[in-house]
Amino acid sequence: MNGTSVVQYNTVDVGGVDVFYRSAGASTALMTILLLHGFPASSFQFRNLIPLLAPKYRAIAPDLPGFGFTNVPQALNYNYNFDNLANTTQAFVNALGLKQFAVYIFDYEAPVGFRLATSKPDQISAIISQSGNAYVEGLVLSFWDLFEAYWNSSSVFDPTLSSPQAQNMLPFLSENVTQFQYTAGVPKAKLPRIDPAAYTLDSSLLQRVDQNITQLSLFFDYQTNVALYPVWHQYFRTKNPRVLALWGKNDPVFGPAGAEGFKKDLKNVEVGFVDTGHFALETDVEVYAARIDTFLQSVVKSG
Repeated sequence: MNGTSVVQYNTVDVGGVDVFYRSAGASTALMTILLLHGFPASSFQFRNLIPLLAPKYRAIAPDLPGFGFTNVPQALNYNYNFDNLANTTQAFVNALGLKQFAVYIFDYEAPVGFRLATSKPDQISAIISQSGNAYVEGLVLSFWDLFEAYWNSSSVFDPTLSSPQAQNMLPFLSENVTQFQYTAGVPKAKLPRIDPAAYTLDSSLLQRVDQNITQLSLFFDYQTNVALYPVWHQYFRTKNPRVLALWGKNDPVFGPAGAEGFKKDLKNVEVGFVDTGHFALETDVEVYAARIDTFLQSVVKSG
């Protein structure tokens, strides 16, 4: 492994937010890939993927505000919604001087990636979606029904979390639900591949002061992402970005129908499934690295 494949850990000040990020790969690499993590994870979820990509690509994975080791001073009074997560991510991209890149979207941060793509489509070379949903049919109702009740409970977010619907959302911050997201849908033979450090770290960080308010604010605001689905579909049809949708076929949060949905609006889409659950990189990182490499090589060749 050459020196540029060694993962480095840094922070950069973005509007008063100290954004922590992992990176590897040369600035002269074939392409830069911005890796956006999901809930309740952080850039730690890419710890095994980055070294596999780095020999050919520059890989950069930030922790979004409210997650991982990114520090948001209380004095900023940061409003935790998806527009602001996208604004901070775009400012992070600008701070690092990234002009054009592929974006890897997963779970919670897919709405961030799609906001970047629709606001500045020319900077996105390609999209890699691992359960990065943009279609209503991709929402597994058994997981999302409490979210919909929460969205319908009020027109504004209540930071006191006093409503019954808000209280019903608190179990999503529990250790049991976090571990469920890592293990549900994973074949028994693959369970030993899941690193317990991953869900233990996520659970620990969810116990920080005011995380319940931060995360429930984002839970409440997730409805704005569903409302934007038609906007993203229009972006797909008009800009026709190259997309690889490679999902865990047993994902209990975003089902396979979400991946198939891309075919309705995109000409240049590759859809594939891996026999695993939600956090697919825990069990099948080599599969993802190989598919990403093949996909991005074709993007480069097509110009």
